[in-house]
Amino acid sequence: MDMLLAGQWRGAADNVTENVRSPFDGHAVDSVPVATVADAAFALDRAEVGARVQRATPAHERVAILMRAADLADERAEDIAQTISAETGKPISEARGEASRSGSIIRLAAFEGSQLYGSTLPLDANPGTGLEKVGFTLRQPCGIVVAITPFNYPALLVLHKIAPALAAGNAVVLKPARTTPLTALKLAECFVDAGLAPEALSVLTGSGSALGDVLVTDPRVRKVSFTGSTGIGTRIASIAGIKKLSLELGASCPVIVLPDADIELAASAVAAGGYINAGQVCISVQRVVVDQSVEADFLDALVPKVENIVVGDPANADTKLGTLISEAEATRVHSAIAEAALAGAKVLTGGDRDGAVITPTVVAGVDPASPFSRDELFGPAVAVSSAADIESAIALANDNDYGLGAGLFTSDVSATTRAMRQIDAGNIHINWTPLWRADLMPYGGLKGSGIGKEGVRSAVEEMTEEKTIVLHGRPW
Repeated sequence: MDMLLAGQWRGAADNVTENVRSPFDGHAVDSVPVATVADAAFALDRAEVGARVQRATPAHERVAILMRAADLADERAEDIAQTISAETGKPISEARGEASRSGSIIRLAAFEGSQLYGSTLPLDANPGTGLEKVGFTLRQPCGIVVAITPFNYPALLVLHKIAPALAAGNAVVLKPARTTPLTALKLAECFVDAGLAPEALSVLTGSGSALGDVLVTDPRVRKVSFTGSTGIGTRIASIAGIKKLSLELGASCPVIVLPDADIELAASAVAAGGYINAGQVCISVQRVVVDQSVEADFLDALVPKVENIVVGDPANADTKLGTLISEAEATRVHSAIAEAALAGAKVLTGGDRDGAVITPTVVAGVDPASPFSRDELFGPAVAVSSAADIESAIALANDNDYGLGAGLFTSDVSATTRAMRQIDAGNIHINWTPLWRADLMPYGGLKGSGIGKEGVRSAVEEMTEEKTIVLHGRPW
């Protein structure tokens, strides 16, 4: 498949291509060009044209284009799902769920992008100012948006960036993960086939390390939206210059289980929230902090549920856990589990590796200060630790460099209120895990988990800039 570059189908400048391979069996799913620095510069040149076209396009026309793109995404959902599963190793049932949300996200973005309301300013409240002045705010698109997306949700996380950006009237240069470019290209085709200005969307396939610096440092780029590791996010923040940044970064999400919790509900939720997409989700359950009085009951309920997760071929409709994105990632996760066991934790189930597959794992008695608890794992394993009471449980939940999501299981309203106010996380779920997201809700983290908010309404706001306008009826 060729690279969609500034709305034109053309190969990379030096015509070098690479295969995109299935992490399950290694077969070549398709091939894509390896974009060069020259390609990145060309995409930005074309995006300047696209930004002018987009800014001059009325909102109702942008809405019409996006609504057509949404219809195309719905029509092509099965093809997109098969692509997601093939290039990520995600079970086809999960891939279909992801693909099926594509049209809805685009439609939501179309609506929010048409609702760029401003505010009137009560200037006469300023001492010495009469009624001769009128003030209001006006929103406009940023211009050129660079979107950099990860491998784990190659449809949703692409659309959460490009759909709001386009809806708000920007041009976008998209750099998807090198391991999962095919889904991004299929989604880009939906927009182009719907009538989007050909200069308004570019997709660059290839090395992030080769292209990233060029894209984020270019002074013509007014907005960078990045989802990925905290290390790379930190580098982007250090080199991007004066521009708007949205950084969705790492996590080690905690879930607290209090004595009055519904243990069956908590165990079922963790058995889902810790292992969907093989744990490769930034809001996946990584740490469970259980009150010591119910720890044994919780583990007795959790372990059989985890052991019932069907592992296998991602193309099989019954499979619930497929591969990690690569064998190298599986080796890393396997080593982390083994190191936790050597440090004194107990592997209650799972922990085996076969190629890029890790069997779903529960590790109990984990030291909350250990790397297995503190560092982002991004794999199908959950660390269980105990706490004496709610105060110590919240302290353990907060004792981390990240703050993306958290969950609490309790029937106590007082404990709920306390946790909502005291847990340092951008998304807190009561009686569920953090692995739940509505596309319309604000989404983002605290501390090392990033800056800015996604969710379509929040993203549209982040992809626009606000001006204050003052009409002077007479001089001051």
